[in-house]
Amino acid sequence: MIILAEFFVVILKVLWAFVAAGAKWVVKPKEKSVAGQVCVITGAGSGLGRLFAKEFARRRAILVLWDINSQSNEETAEMVRQIYHELDTPLAKDGELVGNVLLEEVPPFQPQVYTYVCDVGKRESVYSTAEKVRREVGEVDILINNAGVVSGHHLLECPDELIERTMVVNCHAHFWTTKAFLPKMLELNHGHIVTVASSLGLFSTAGVEDYCASKFGAIGFHESLSHELKASEKDGINMTLVCPYLMDTGMFKGCRIRKEIEPFLPPLKPEFCVKQAMRAILTDQPMVCTPRIIYMVNFMKSILPFEAIVCMYRFLGADKCMYPFLAQRKEAMNNNEAKNGI
Repeated sequence: MIILAEFFVVILKVLWAFVAAGAKWVVKPKEKSVAGQVCVITGAGSGLGRLFAKEFARRRAILVLWDINSQSNEETAEMVRQIYHELDTPLAKDGELVGNVLLEEVPPFQPQVYTYVCDVGKRESVYSTAEKVRREVGEVDILINNAGVVSGHHLLECPDELIERTMVVNCHAHFWTTKAFLPKMLELNHGHIVTVASSLGLFSTAGVEDYCASKFGAIGFHESLSHELKASEKDGINMTLVCPYLMDTGMFKGCRIRKEIEPFLPPLKPEFCVKQAMRAILTDQPMVCTPRIIYMVNFMKSILPFEAIVCMYRFLGADKCMYPFLAQRKEAMNNNEAKNGI
């Protein structure tokens, strides 16, 4: 009898979750303030990492930028310093728009940006850099696991070293950064961990087996950790999963779907993806897919027979969409080898 009563309560909670989710479409939740909070961003030297850094800088967060490339990381830091300078000269007033961001009243302080050269593909580098951050900056409030790589080879043509590199940077590094910063978050019951994954971590395509596997792994890690935090009743630590569609960053340059379909599903502007991700992070949204059709595609993949999915892939031109990208990468590699006399 007790289990029936509990089951009835569960049904009510599930229905309420649907109502609450629907209400957010009507009444937009207020964005939380991250002013003065320490935010670590991996892969901050370019792409999404750089854009995330700029967005958090506009909200007066203290930025800790990690990248394997010192020069590009310093370039991002200089952009962040310029944003800080614009915010403080003259000091923006509460409610004023700066860089399309509505500023809240914040305590007077001078936010700073710190840069660290870190290869997240090396466990020792992650742990030693994390220790430096704790010693020189303080405890971390927000962790953005953004760093990512792609090999750009068909499976049977891809060297084992590149497969391992893809898995380590795109997936294993999330374990190490989280292990480095999560203990203090648990102690304080405060923090936010963001996993920048990909739509290719929800559904796959041909030719990028290592990349898809790494993103599937990152999403699995993220979801399991989310459940662990819920089981531990650490409601002060939030998790956000970011799954964007193909973006116009050059990472998959040449990737093409069917030309008749492409106008309806063009590569996304990275600035748009980061804006959507920031909205999700600042409202403690558990997951954001960009564009929204990705939610539907992921749902259909879960219920349709595999052969039906193959038919849809072929219709959309998604079954071989990565082949032009792979061909370009192969040609570029051959040209470099010829130039170097290999």
